[in-house]
Amino acid sequence: MRSIRRGASGVAAALVVAGLVAGCSGGSTAAAPAADPNAKVSISVVSLKPGSEKAAFDAFDKQVAQFEAANPNIDVTPREYEWTGPTFTAQLAGGTLPTVFTVPFTDGKSLVERGQLADITDPMKAFGYLDKFNKAVLAAGQGPDGHIYGVPTAAYCIGLQYNRALFTQAGLDPDKPPATWDEVRADAKIIAAKTGQAGYAQMTSENTGGWMLTSLTSALGGRMQVVNGAKTEATVDNPGAKAALQLLHQMRWDDNAMGANFLYAWGTINQDFAAGKIGMYMGGSDVYTSLYQQNGMKPEDYGLAVLPLGTGGEAGLLGGGTLAAVNVKATPNEQAAAAKWIDFYYMSKFTKQDAAVLDAKTLADSKQPVGVPQLPIFDKATLTQYDGWIKQYVNVPLAQMTSFTNGIFSQALAGEPAAHTQEMYAALDPVVQAVLTDRNANIDTLLKQADTDVQAILDRS
Repeated sequence: MRSIRRGASGVAAALVVAGLVAGCSGGSTAAAPAADPNAKVSISVVSLKPGSEKAAFDAFDKQVAQFEAANPNIDVTPREYEWTGPTFTAQLAGGTLPTVFTVPFTDGKSLVERGQLADITDPMKAFGYLDKFNKAVLAAGQGPDGHIYGVPTAAYCIGLQYNRALFTQAGLDPDKPPATWDEVRADAKIIAAKTGQAGYAQMTSENTGGWMLTSLTSALGGRMQVVNGAKTEATVDNPGAKAALQLLHQMRWDDNAMGANFLYAWGTINQDFAAGKIGMYMGGSDVYTSLYQQNGMKPEDYGLAVLPLGTGGEAGLLGGGTLAAVNVKATPNEQAAAAKWIDFYYMSKFTKQDAAVLDAKTLADSKQPVGVPQLPIFDKATLTQYDGWIKQYVNVPLAQMTSFTNGIFSQALAGEPAAHTQEMYAALDPVVQAVLTDRNANIDTLLKQADTDVQAILDRS
């Protein structure tokens, strides 16, 4: 997510999530390197996150076998993979990324600008569905030339994850998750008092502290960056961010509702949530799959609600998504084979009924999640059609996610900050940690210094 975009490209990035529920785009006219479609080739592809259950890997291996049967000249080697800012940077620098890898939306433009993603425009055009993409979503993987360097495979927005078992133990109604931040605070306090577990927890490390602070700030009406002409300006020191930190301070120090771990990252907070140690936390609306595969989340304990929004006119849900990309160091034949894998594994299920059914049946037969709520990467008609194709195989507890699925399309959406996103998030981690570990932390001073630090990062563009 380390973007170096400014000006018009920054504005485009801010529209990515705002455009998730509207619009389609046409195809690109770029030319990709020539390749021999019949050449024998071997590629490596990202599979699942380390620690996923064996059944999930078995299902993935079945899909690899299905692909290889349809493409006998292509040999696929799966590699476990989990994107984090620090590890991805090291893999990129060390040349150890697989042929096909995934990155967040906000990484796309900067990787393109640095020439670190392969141009896969021609093979993607040949698959015949570029005109179905949501235009704003497709833009996340396009370069200034309109060529395609990353293919959107999933989109999400931040939701409120809640543990129904802890709600029940605390005497709360798990079918009525909190709808305001005052209710979140009240429920968190009750859960902590009656169960001895953290009523609410917050990610704070490995860039996730800044990510979640930005998410909460957006929900309360603030923005961490603004584009002013050709310059991106830091606006970290804003009323929404101050309100977000004050809320966290109150839940931590006044309510004693946040437990004892204040160095959570994405993986560790998911682990404790699935283990019944956390009542609520903010996370991507698509996280159920990882919770189930990696952390053994009991389906009956899982709940997903829309994130409460403040009353300000700019209040919105932060969102983003995932791009599938091809290693620029791959040969033309490897790049062409990689594009075929992207089409098979990520995309064809949305556009071809037989592919949708095969994918859903393979996962369902292995007892893997099918039907996790998602935002549309294609137009809404395509998503509706896909939902119909897989309906009989859906096995996730959708009835426990109705607050989210019924409410998401009436909520305002906000894109992630466009410039130097991960660097900004890293700079904000210590701010969140300070508020949760020091009762006397001065929020005004922290925000003022963070604003200066982030502006210095932005000025490097």
